[in-house]
Amino acid sequence: MTFRPELLDELLKGYENPEDLLGDGGILKQLTAALVERCLNAEMKTHLEAQQAETASGDKPTRNRRNGHSKKTIKGEFGAAQINVPRDRNSEFEPIIVKKGQSRFDGFDDKILSLYARGMSTRDIQAQLQDLYGVEVSAGLISNVTDAVEAERKLWQNRALDPVYPIVYFDALVVKVRQDGRVINKAIHLALGVNLSGTKELLGIWMSQNESAKFWLAVLTELQNRGLKDIFIACCDGLTGFPDAIEAVFPKTQVQLCIVHMVRNSLGYVSYKDRKAVAADLRLIYTASTESEAEQHLVAFAEKWDKQYPTISKSWLNHWQRIIPFFAFPAEIRKAIYTTNAIESMNMTLRKVLKNRRAFPTDESALKVVYLAIQNISKKWTMPIRDWRPALNQFAIAYEDRFPL
Repeated sequence: MTFRPELLDELLKGYENPEDLLGDGGILKQLTAALVERCLNAEMKTHLEAQQAETASGDKPTRNRRNGHSKKTIKGEFGAAQINVPRDRNSEFEPIIVKKGQSRFDGFDDKILSLYARGMSTRDIQAQLQDLYGVEVSAGLISNVTDAVEAERKLWQNRALDPVYPIVYFDALVVKVRQDGRVINKAIHLALGVNLSGTKELLGIWMSQNESAKFWLAVLTELQNRGLKDIFIACCDGLTGFPDAIEAVFPKTQVQLCIVHMVRNSLGYVSYKDRKAVAADLRLIYTASTESEAEQHLVAFAEKWDKQYPTISKSWLNHWQRIIPFFAFPAEIRKAIYTTNAIESMNMTLRKVLKNRRAFPTDESALKVVYLAIQNISKKWTMPIRDWRPALNQFAIAYEDRFPL
Protein backbone atom coordinates (compact mmCIF):
# COMPACT_ATOMS: atom_id res chain seq x y z
CA MET A 1 0.00 0.00 0.00
CA THR A 2 1.32 3.48 -0.93
CA PHE A 3 0.15 6.64 0.83
CA ARG A 4 -0.92 9.55 -1.34
CA PRO A 5 1.62 12.44 -1.20
CA GLU A 6 -1.19 14.82 -0.20
CA LEU A 7 -1.99 12.69 2.84
CA LEU A 8 1.65 12.56 3.90
CA ASP A 9 1.95 16.32 3.45
CA GLU A 10 -1.06 16.83 5.69
CA LEU A 11 0.33 14.52 8.37
CA LEU A 12 3.76 16.16 8.32
CA LYS A 13 2.44 19.73 8.36
CA GLY A 14 4.11 21.59 11.21
CA TYR A 15 6.86 19.02 11.76
CA GLU A 16 10.20 20.61 10.93
CA ASN A 17 12.96 18.44 12.43
CA PRO A 18 13.72 14.75 13.20
CA GLU A 19 12.81 15.20 16.86
CA ASP A 20 9.30 16.20 15.79
CA LEU A 21 9.03 12.95 13.84
CA LEU A 22 10.84 10.44 16.04
CA GLY A 23 11.02 12.11 19.47
CA ASP A 24 8.95 11.47 22.58
CA GLY A 25 5.95 13.33 21.22
CA GLY A 26 6.74 12.72 17.55
CA ILE A 27 4.29 11.75 14.86
CA LEU A 28 5.62 8.16 14.59
CA LYS A 29 4.67 7.39 18.17
CA GLN A 30 1.31 9.15 17.79
CA LEU A 31 0.50 7.23 14.61
CA THR A 32 1.46 3.93 16.21
CA ALA A 33 -0.76 4.56 19.21
CA ALA A 34 -3.66 5.75 17.01
CA LEU A 35 -3.45 2.75 14.68
CA VAL A 36 -3.29 0.26 17.56
CA GLU A 37 -6.28 1.92 19.24
CA ARG A 38 -8.27 1.83 16.00
CA CYS A 39 -7.52 -1.89 15.61
CA LEU A 40 -8.55 -2.54 19.21
CA ASN A 41 -11.84 -0.69 18.72
CA ALA A 42 -12.48 -2.68 15.54
CA GLU A 43 -11.82 -5.89 17.48
CA MET A 44 -14.27 -4.79 20.20
CA LYS A 45 -16.93 -3.99 17.58
CA THR A 46 -16.49 -7.44 16.01
CA HIS A 47 -16.66 -9.07 19.46
CA LEU A 48 -19.94 -7.35 20.40
CA GLU A 49 -21.54 -7.94 16.99
CA ALA A 50 -20.74 -11.67 17.25
CA GLN A 51 -22.46 -11.83 20.62
CA GLN A 52 -25.51 -9.98 19.25
CA ALA A 53 -25.70 -12.42 16.34
CA GLU A 54 -25.73 -15.33 18.78
CA THR A 55 -28.63 -13.66 20.67
CA ALA A 56 -30.57 -13.17 17.44
CA SER A 57 -30.22 -16.88 16.63
CA GLY A 58 -32.09 -17.84 19.79
CA ASP A 59 -29.32 -18.15 22.32
CA LYS A 60 -29.48 -16.64 25.78
CA PRO A 61 -29.78 -12.81 25.48
CA THR A 62 -26.66 -10.80 26.25
CA ARG A 63 -26.48 -7.31 27.70
CA ASN A 64 -22.82 -6.93 27.04
CA ARG A 65 -21.67 -3.55 25.74
CA ARG A 66 -18.71 -1.18 25.81
CA ASN A 67 -17.54 -0.09 29.23
CA GLY A 68 -14.98 2.66 28.74
CA HIS A 69 -11.22 2.21 28.39
CA SER A 70 -8.17 1.23 30.40
CA LYS A 71 -4.75 2.74 29.81
CA LYS A 72 -1.73 0.65 28.89
CA THR A 73 1.86 1.50 27.97
CA ILE A 74 3.39 -0.53 25.16
CA LYS A 75 7.07 -0.63 24.25
CA GLY A 76 8.51 -1.05 20.78
CA GLU A 77 11.04 0.30 18.30
CA PHE A 78 9.15 3.58 18.40
CA GLY A 79 9.81 3.88 22.16
CA ALA A 80 7.06 3.76 24.78
CA ALA A 81 3.51 4.86 23.95
CA GLN A 82 0.34 5.00 26.02
CA ILE A 83 -2.84 3.58 24.45
CA ASN A 84 -6.48 3.27 25.45
CA VAL A 85 -7.71 -0.32 25.48
CA PRO A 86 -11.52 -0.70 25.18
CA ARG A 87 -13.36 -2.73 27.83
CA ASP A 88 -16.69 -4.54 27.75
CA ARG A 89 -19.16 -4.81 30.60
CA ASN A 90 -18.83 -8.60 30.97
CA SER A 91 -15.00 -8.53 30.79
CA GLU A 92 -15.10 -11.10 27.98
CA PHE A 93 -13.19 -9.12 25.36
CA GLU A 94 -9.82 -10.72 24.50
CA PRO A 95 -7.73 -8.38 22.28
CA ILE A 96 -5.57 -9.94 19.58
CA ILE A 97 -3.26 -7.19 18.38
CA VAL A 98 -2.18 -6.36 21.96
CA LYS A 99 -3.12 -9.26 24.19
CA LYS A 100 -3.91 -8.99 27.87
CA GLY A 101 -0.67 -8.74 29.85
CA GLN A 102 1.33 -7.86 26.73
CA SER A 103 3.49 -4.75 27.02
CA ARG A 104 5.99 -5.30 24.18
CA PHE A 105 5.09 -4.66 20.58
CA ASP A 106 6.49 -5.33 17.06
CA GLY A 107 9.31 -7.74 17.90
CA PHE A 108 10.61 -5.92 20.96
CA ASP A 109 11.54 -9.26 22.56
CA ASP A 110 13.65 -10.03 19.49
CA LYS A 111 15.64 -6.85 20.12
CA ILE A 112 16.41 -8.02 23.67
CA LEU A 113 17.45 -11.49 22.46
CA SER A 114 19.62 -10.00 19.72
CA LEU A 115 21.54 -7.91 22.26
CA TYR A 116 21.78 -10.87 24.65
CA ALA A 117 23.15 -13.05 21.83
CA ARG A 118 25.98 -10.57 21.41
CA GLY A 119 27.09 -11.24 24.98
CA MET A 120 25.69 -8.04 26.49
CA SER A 121 24.86 -8.07 30.19
CA THR A 122 21.42 -7.16 31.54
CA ARG A 123 22.71 -3.73 32.55
CA ASP A 124 24.19 -3.17 29.07
CA ILE A 125 20.91 -4.16 27.42
CA GLN A 126 18.98 -1.75 29.63
CA ALA A 127 21.32 1.09 28.68
CA GLN A 128 21.21 0.21 24.97
CA LEU A 129 17.40 0.16 24.84
CA GLN A 130 17.27 3.44 26.74
CA ASP A 131 19.68 5.05 24.26
CA LEU A 132 18.05 3.65 21.12
CA TYR A 133 14.36 3.86 21.97
CA GLY A 134 14.09 5.93 25.13
CA VAL A 135 12.50 2.93 26.88
CA GLU A 136 13.23 1.89 30.45
CA VAL A 137 13.26 -1.90 30.70
CA SER A 138 13.49 -3.75 33.99
CA ALA A 139 16.03 -6.45 34.69
CA GLY A 140 13.11 -8.78 35.41
CA LEU A 141 11.64 -8.28 31.93
CA ILE A 142 15.00 -9.04 30.28
CA SER A 143 15.36 -12.13 32.45
CA ASN A 144 11.88 -13.36 31.53
CA VAL A 145 12.52 -12.89 27.82
CA THR A 146 15.86 -14.69 27.87
CA ASP A 147 14.59 -17.44 30.17
CA ALA A 148 12.00 -18.31 27.54
CA VAL A 149 14.91 -19.27 25.27
CA GLU A 150 15.95 -22.10 27.59
CA ALA A 151 13.00 -24.30 26.60
CA GLU A 152 13.78 -23.62 22.94
CA ARG A 153 17.45 -24.50 23.49
CA LYS A 154 16.56 -27.82 25.13
CA LEU A 155 14.30 -28.76 22.21
CA TRP A 156 17.11 -27.90 19.81
CA GLN A 157 19.63 -29.90 21.85
CA ASN A 158 17.40 -32.98 21.70
CA ARG A 159 16.36 -32.74 18.04
CA ALA A 160 16.85 -35.68 15.68
CA LEU A 161 20.10 -35.82 13.69
CA ASP A 162 21.02 -37.22 10.29
CA PRO A 163 22.23 -40.84 10.32
CA VAL A 164 25.63 -39.98 8.76
CA TYR A 165 27.98 -37.00 9.03
CA PRO A 166 31.19 -37.48 7.01
CA ILE A 167 33.12 -35.02 9.22
CA VAL A 168 32.48 -33.82 12.77
CA TYR A 169 34.71 -31.29 14.53
CA PHE A 170 34.78 -31.44 18.33
CA ASP A 171 35.99 -28.26 19.98
CA ALA A 172 35.81 -26.42 23.30
CA LEU A 173 35.72 -22.81 24.51
CA VAL A 174 36.53 -21.78 28.08
CA VAL A 175 34.15 -19.49 29.99
CA LYS A 176 34.09 -18.19 33.55
CA VAL A 177 31.07 -19.15 35.65
CA ARG A 178 30.09 -18.32 39.22
CA GLN A 179 29.68 -21.42 41.34
CA ASP A 180 29.52 -21.80 45.13
CA GLY A 181 30.48 -18.18 45.68
CA ARG A 182 33.55 -18.19 43.45
CA VAL A 183 34.38 -17.85 39.75
CA ILE A 184 35.73 -20.98 38.03
CA ASN A 185 36.64 -21.98 34.47
CA LYS A 186 34.34 -24.32 32.60
CA ALA A 187 34.48 -25.63 29.06
CA ILE A 188 31.64 -25.34 26.57
CA HIS A 189 32.05 -28.24 24.14
CA LEU A 190 30.76 -27.98 20.59
CA ALA A 191 30.19 -30.65 17.93
CA LEU A 192 30.19 -29.10 14.46
CA GLY A 193 29.11 -31.54 11.77
CA VAL A 194 29.45 -31.38 8.00
CA ASN A 195 26.48 -33.21 6.53
CA LEU A 196 26.27 -35.06 3.22
CA SER A 197 25.25 -31.83 1.49
CA GLY A 198 28.48 -30.24 2.68
CA THR A 199 26.78 -27.63 4.86
CA LYS A 200 27.77 -27.03 8.46
CA GLU A 201 25.46 -27.93 11.32
CA LEU A 202 26.09 -27.61 15.06
CA LEU A 203 24.99 -30.92 16.54
CA GLY A 204 25.00 -29.89 20.18
CA ILE A 205 26.45 -27.90 23.08
CA TRP A 206 27.65 -29.39 26.37
CA MET A 207 29.27 -27.88 29.44
CA SER A 208 31.71 -29.46 31.90
CA GLN A 209 34.42 -28.52 34.35
CA ASN A 210 36.60 -31.53 33.57
CA GLU A 211 37.00 -33.68 30.48
CA SER A 212 37.16 -37.44 30.77
CA ALA A 213 36.36 -40.57 28.80
CA LYS A 214 33.16 -40.85 30.86
CA PHE A 215 32.06 -37.34 29.88
CA TRP A 216 32.72 -37.96 26.18
CA LEU A 217 31.02 -41.34 26.37
CA ALA A 218 27.85 -39.57 27.57
CA VAL A 219 28.10 -36.95 24.79
CA LEU A 220 28.63 -39.50 22.02
CA THR A 221 25.90 -41.78 23.36
CA GLU A 222 23.51 -38.81 23.31
CA LEU A 223 24.36 -38.15 19.66
CA GLN A 224 23.80 -41.82 18.88
CA ASN A 225 20.42 -41.81 20.66
CA ARG A 226 19.38 -38.80 18.58
CA GLY A 227 19.84 -40.77 15.37
CA LEU A 228 23.53 -40.39 14.48
CA LYS A 229 24.75 -43.78 13.31
CA ASP A 230 28.14 -43.09 11.73
CA ILE A 231 30.93 -40.52 11.53
CA PHE A 232 33.66 -41.07 8.95
CA ILE A 233 36.24 -38.67 10.43
CA ALA A 234 36.17 -37.03 13.87
CA CYS A 235 38.52 -34.05 14.18
CA CYS A 236 39.43 -32.97 17.70
CA ASP A 237 42.00 -30.90 19.57
CA GLY A 238 43.60 -33.46 21.88
CA LEU A 239 40.48 -33.72 24.05
CA THR A 240 41.11 -35.82 27.15
CA GLY A 241 39.42 -39.22 26.96
CA PHE A 242 37.87 -38.55 23.55
CA PRO A 243 39.63 -41.27 21.47
CA ASP A 244 38.68 -44.01 23.95
CA ALA A 245 35.07 -42.84 24.10
CA ILE A 246 34.54 -42.59 20.35
CA GLU A 247 36.07 -46.01 19.79
CA ALA A 248 33.46 -47.40 22.18
CA VAL A 249 30.45 -45.70 20.52
CA PHE A 250 31.60 -45.33 16.90
CA PRO A 251 34.34 -47.96 16.52
CA LYS A 252 34.78 -47.42 12.75
CA THR A 253 35.35 -43.66 13.05
CA GLN A 254 38.82 -42.36 12.21
CA VAL A 255 40.05 -39.92 14.89
CA GLN A 256 42.13 -37.13 13.39
CA LEU A 257 43.86 -34.44 15.38
CA CYS A 258 42.55 -31.18 13.97
CA ILE A 259 45.22 -29.60 11.78
CA VAL A 260 43.62 -26.18 12.23
CA HIS A 261 44.09 -26.40 15.99
CA MET A 262 47.62 -27.73 15.68
CA VAL A 263 48.62 -24.74 13.56
CA ARG A 264 46.80 -22.25 15.79
CA ASN A 265 48.32 -23.68 18.96
CA SER A 266 51.78 -23.62 17.36
CA LEU A 267 51.48 -19.99 16.32
CA GLY A 268 50.61 -19.10 19.89
CA TYR A 269 54.32 -19.48 20.73
CA VAL A 270 55.51 -17.29 17.85
CA SER A 271 56.29 -13.57 17.88
CA TYR A 272 54.35 -11.42 15.45
CA LYS A 273 57.33 -10.75 13.17
CA ASP A 274 57.95 -14.49 12.64
CA ARG A 275 54.36 -15.65 12.43
CA LYS A 276 54.00 -15.51 8.65
CA ALA A 277 57.24 -17.44 8.04
CA VAL A 278 56.46 -20.10 10.67
CA ALA A 279 52.94 -20.57 9.28
CA ALA A 280 54.37 -21.06 5.78
CA ASP A 281 56.81 -23.73 7.02
CA LEU A 282 54.07 -25.52 8.97
CA ARG A 283 51.96 -25.55 5.82
CA LEU A 284 54.69 -27.55 4.08
CA ILE A 285 54.20 -30.26 6.72
CA TYR A 286 50.42 -30.71 6.55
CA THR A 287 50.17 -30.26 2.76
CA ALA A 288 52.82 -32.87 2.03
CA SER A 289 51.84 -35.63 -0.39
CA THR A 290 52.88 -38.49 1.90
CA GLU A 291 53.65 -39.18 5.53
CA SER A 292 57.34 -39.62 4.66
CA GLU A 293 57.49 -36.22 2.96
CA ALA A 294 55.70 -34.64 5.92
CA GLU A 295 58.34 -36.09 8.30
CA GLN A 296 61.10 -34.57 6.17
CA HIS A 297 59.46 -31.15 6.36
CA LEU A 298 59.03 -31.53 10.13
CA VAL A 299 62.76 -32.31 10.52
CA ALA A 300 63.62 -29.27 8.38
CA PHE A 301 61.24 -27.15 10.47
CA ALA A 302 62.92 -28.27 13.70
CA GLU A 303 66.39 -27.47 12.33
CA LYS A 304 65.25 -23.99 11.33
CA TRP A 305 63.11 -22.95 14.29
CA ASP A 306 63.99 -25.06 17.36
CA LYS A 307 66.45 -22.52 18.74
CA GLN A 308 63.69 -19.90 18.92
CA TYR A 309 60.58 -22.03 19.33
CA PRO A 310 61.51 -25.57 20.48
CA THR A 311 58.01 -26.28 21.78
CA ILE A 312 56.45 -26.37 18.30
CA SER A 313 58.31 -29.30 16.74
CA LYS A 314 58.15 -31.19 20.04
CA SER A 315 54.36 -30.78 20.11
CA TRP A 316 54.00 -32.07 16.53
CA LEU A 317 56.22 -35.07 17.32
CA ASN A 318 54.25 -35.87 20.48
CA HIS A 319 50.97 -35.83 18.52
CA TRP A 320 52.33 -37.38 15.34
CA GLN A 321 50.33 -40.62 15.62
CA ARG A 322 47.11 -38.60 15.64
CA ILE A 323 48.30 -36.42 12.75
CA ILE A 324 49.49 -39.05 10.27
CA PRO A 325 46.05 -40.64 9.51
CA PHE A 326 45.48 -37.44 7.57
CA PHE A 327 48.04 -38.47 4.94
CA ALA A 328 46.16 -41.64 4.05
CA PHE A 329 43.32 -39.55 2.60
CA PRO A 330 43.24 -38.19 -0.94
CA ALA A 331 43.74 -34.46 -1.46
CA GLU A 332 40.01 -33.76 -1.79
CA ILE A 333 39.22 -35.13 1.68
CA ARG A 334 42.26 -33.46 3.21
CA LYS A 335 41.08 -30.05 2.05
CA ALA A 336 37.69 -30.69 3.65
CA ILE A 337 39.32 -31.68 6.94
CA TYR A 338 41.76 -28.82 7.40
CA THR A 339 39.77 -26.00 5.86
CA THR A 340 39.89 -23.13 8.35
CA ASN A 341 36.46 -21.86 7.34
CA ALA A 342 34.70 -24.90 8.77
CA ILE A 343 35.30 -24.14 12.42
CA GLU A 344 37.51 -21.07 12.81
CA SER A 345 34.90 -18.53 11.68
CA MET A 346 32.44 -19.93 14.22
CA ASN A 347 35.00 -19.87 17.02
CA MET A 348 36.07 -16.34 16.19
CA THR A 349 32.50 -15.05 16.46
CA LEU A 350 31.83 -16.96 19.67
CA ARG A 351 34.99 -15.61 21.29
CA LYS A 352 33.91 -12.06 20.46
CA VAL A 353 30.57 -12.71 22.13
CA LEU A 354 32.00 -14.42 25.21
CA LYS A 355 34.72 -11.86 25.89
CA ASN A 356 32.02 -9.29 26.70
CA ARG A 357 31.07 -11.29 29.79
CA ARG A 358 33.53 -11.40 32.68
CA ALA A 359 31.64 -14.23 34.36
CA PHE A 360 28.27 -15.88 33.84
CA PRO A 361 26.00 -16.25 36.88
CA THR A 362 24.99 -19.83 35.97
CA ASP A 363 25.78 -22.60 33.48
CA GLU A 364 22.38 -22.03 31.86
CA SER A 365 23.10 -18.36 31.16
CA ALA A 366 26.36 -19.27 29.38
CA LEU A 367 24.64 -21.95 27.31
CA LYS A 368 21.85 -19.54 26.34
CA VAL A 369 24.33 -16.95 25.07
CA VAL A 370 26.21 -19.55 23.01
CA TYR A 371 22.96 -21.00 21.66
CA LEU A 372 21.63 -17.60 20.58
CA ALA A 373 24.98 -16.69 19.04
CA ILE A 374 25.00 -19.97 17.09
CA GLN A 375 21.51 -19.25 15.76
CA ASN A 376 22.85 -15.97 14.35
CA ILE A 377 26.00 -17.58 12.94
CA SER A 378 24.18 -20.51 11.32
CA LYS A 379 22.03 -18.17 9.20
CA LYS A 380 25.11 -17.86 6.97
CA TRP A 381 25.56 -21.65 6.64
CA THR A 382 23.67 -21.96 3.39
CA MET A 383 26.43 -23.11 1.05
CA PRO A 384 28.61 -26.26 1.10
CA ILE A 385 32.15 -25.91 2.42
CA ARG A 386 34.81 -25.27 -0.18
CA ASP A 387 35.60 -28.11 -2.64
CA TRP A 388 32.89 -30.31 -1.13
CA ARG A 389 31.73 -32.07 -4.30
CA PRO A 390 35.07 -33.79 -5.10
CA ALA A 391 35.48 -34.60 -1.39
CA LEU A 392 32.05 -36.27 -1.32
CA ASN A 393 32.96 -38.39 -4.33
CA GLN A 394 36.12 -39.54 -2.54
CA PHE A 395 34.10 -40.32 0.63
CA ALA A 396 31.76 -42.48 -1.47
CA ILE A 397 34.77 -44.49 -2.70
CA ALA A 398 36.74 -44.67 0.57
CA TYR A 399 33.66 -45.59 2.68
CA GLU A 400 31.70 -47.50 0.06
CA ASP A 401 30.30 -50.01 2.55
CA ARG A 402 29.12 -47.24 4.93
CA PHE A 403 28.10 -44.54 2.47
CA PRO A 404 24.29 -44.04 2.36
CA LEU A 405 22.69 -44.57 -1.04
